[in-house]
Amino acid sequence: MAKHKLAAVLLATSFLTGAASAATLDVAMDTSPAGLDPHLVTAFNSVLIVQSNIYQGLTDTTPGLQVVPNLADSWEISADGLTYTFRLAAGVTFHDGSTFDAEDVAASIRRVQSTEIASPLASRISPIIGVNVIDPLTIAFTLDAPFAPLLSSLAGIAIVPAEVETNKEALQQVPVGTGPFKFAEWQPNGFISLVKFDAYREAGKPHVDEVKFHFVPEAATRQVGLASGEYDLLPSIDPATALQLQGQPGITVHQTRDLGYTLVGMNASRAPLDDPRVREAVNMLLDRQEIIDGALFGSGVPGGPLSPALVDWALPTSDYACYTQNVEGAKALLAAAGVTGPVKIVMKVLPRQDTRDIAQVVQQQLAAGGFEVELVNQEIGQFVQDWRNSEFDMFVSANGGSVDPDQYFYRTFYSGGSTNVFKYDDAGLNALLDTGRSVTDTAARKAAYDAAQRQLACTGPIAHIAYGALSTAAGPNVSGFEINPLGRLTSLLDVTLTK
Repeated sequence: MAKHKLAAVLLATSFLTGAASAATLDVAMDTSPAGLDPHLVTAFNSVLIVQSNIYQGLTDTTPGLQVVPNLADSWEISADGLTYTFRLAAGVTFHDGSTFDAEDVAASIRRVQSTEIASPLASRISPIIGVNVIDPLTIAFTLDAPFAPLLSSLAGIAIVPAEVETNKEALQQVPVGTGPFKFAEWQPNGFISLVKFDAYREAGKPHVDEVKFHFVPEAATRQVGLASGEYDLLPSIDPATALQLQGQPGITVHQTRDLGYTLVGMNASRAPLDDPRVREAVNMLLDRQEIIDGALFGSGVPGGPLSPALVDWALPTSDYACYTQNVEGAKALLAAAGVTGPVKIVMKVLPRQDTRDIAQVVQQQLAAGGFEVELVNQEIGQFVQDWRNSEFDMFVSANGGSVDPDQYFYRTFYSGGSTNVFKYDDAGLNALLDTGRSVTDTAARKAAYDAAQRQLACTGPIAHIAYGALSTAAGPNVSGFEINPLGRLTSLLDVTLTK
């Protein structure tokens, strides 16, 4: 088998050769990504660029939230639910020209699980305790217990070349995957260019020769650029921009219910937020509909722990008493917790217009209960670093959603979970989440997740704010774009341009 020659890729993809063709899809986004390693990135813009475009998983999730084959053609599950055997697609190559096979899959799983790599995705595949390469196109995973969400979880685990298994730096600047587009160039504060991968396994795709992601901080500049034809696509636009673009000649605003959500995160290891009564008081001080009306232009619904788009799982927010604003009740909880005002809190803010606007409304609402909130606006790299290191009292941010409760709850709220930056530790919740991922009976899983939602909604480390309408604006030259409720640009390989 041809071995991966990453050094050659570093040289060959340092810059895009040749002039841009007419088939360049110009995408404008607000900020540059904070790295491109699919096993490390958490920022939205990083995921937008790499997921499905540069990298692929063994499975995929359709816009209708169905799990379908991807790099795995098929799979078999043992009767006891402890062994999954995957038959891999033949004839697949990486962007460096080397052959994709089961060794790459095995290395990718080990890489995500590695404590040295410290992937935020590790909890999604933690039940895998054995990886057996049977032959170049067959691999089997052994689990420590039945794990109902495995197939949907694998959709988010990118397969990378085996040689980068222990390398934490190589893919951050020069990604190498099997997707329809390969990395070509990154101009800091300018753009990232991906070019058509001529050896992509789906004949005739992608239809465009290049996708260029431009970093344009000002929303007004992005809007003008879309209207003028300078840009073709504005992904994941904020509600104000969506309203302004709707109805403009030649512009189509694609919308769907977002699985992602906006939130106020709380550090459960820092007083006074380490007391669940204080966290419940925070929830009782919030008026989510006022936040939606004032900061999101009415676009969204009050958010519980699961998106209402997950109709089989999500409980209605009417089930949560703490979601009814009650300033006096909040003050009583704070008094019972021995907290006297003013309570000084530093709240860090993700650099997006919607989160900045949310933070200002939240600041005013919490003031009614005696909180003095200092807002700190950070650039994306510093925000992500502080988030990873749990260096915050509170923060306002946005999180991507998942098609199965386990993919969100376990890594976020389980003690030691790979994105439990809140340092939340509750044995009762751990037991519920263990049940939810280890039983296969749907009714039993739902009972566990119903109980988890009721606990997390009021006393968890996250005050869920809203699930909005996910919006992407496309110019008149774009055909074939389909919006994905996960917020990913999965349909770029089907997009055609008429310019």
